Amino acid sequence: MAFVCFMRSFPGRLIRIIAGGALVAVGLFVIKDLGGLIVAAVGLVPLSAGIFNFCVFGPLMGLDFMGNRRARAH
Repeated sequence: MAFVCFMRSFPGRLIRIIAGGALVAVGLFVIKDLGGLIVAAVGLVPLSAGIFNFCVFGPLMGLDFMGNRRARAH
């Protein structure tokens, strides 16, 4: 539960953006075959989660899908 709470926080959001961007970059520029495209596609999940502020692990732990900003509004 602490992991999900951290990932829903602002530092967790930054980590998702950085990790997703790194996966996309590695997939597109380092790995030059079909595996690279798969890595880049997988990297889009944490990248978009960080940019749009949603947490894919939240519902698995009984929390809201959106990040902390929406949770604090209620």
